[in-house]
Amino acid sequence: MSLEASGPSTRGGVRSDGLAEGIARLRRALRRGARVAAPDNELAVAQLELLAALAEHPGARPGQLAQLLHMRPNTVTTIANALRELGLISRVQAQADRRAVELTITETGQQAVLEWQATNAAVLHLALSTLPADQRRALMAAVPALHFLARAVDRMADSGRDMGEPKVR
Repeated sequence: MSLEASGPSTRGGVRSDGLAEGIARLRRALRRGARVAAPDNELAVAQLELLAALAEHPGARPGQLAQLLHMRPNTVTTIANALRELGLISRVQAQADRRAVELTITETGQQAVLEWQATNAAVLHLALSTLPADQRRALMAAVPALHFLARAVDRMADSGRDMGEPKVR
């Protein structure tokens, strides 16, 4: 049985064009490739994602990060505590509300994010170089659409819209 996407299919009454499966498979492959390319990186993907979110949103509160990353607040707190112990983030009292804390990424944390992003880019570009030119061109042409798609999913998630499986009529 092949794990490769084989075109349109129907699962649970919902038609699949393979896009979601293809994106998920690519993400897993990139993560695996990056782990092989950078075996000394001991940070978990969830830690790296939290660091990347903090790089984009300095001074975010744990609750804001939980919402942004769609994680449970206690999960964010656990990850943030581990990152703080590693010197990758710092935690300070919020100016507006002394009961709240704000998190910022340290220089070391920023470097970890940049290294992980560079590793992913290197793995991706090496893999791209093995594809035929027409497939490389098709993927490059799809980059703007993928950015728009990611923003659309983010907007839907931010709005709290039900994003479960579509109902079959």
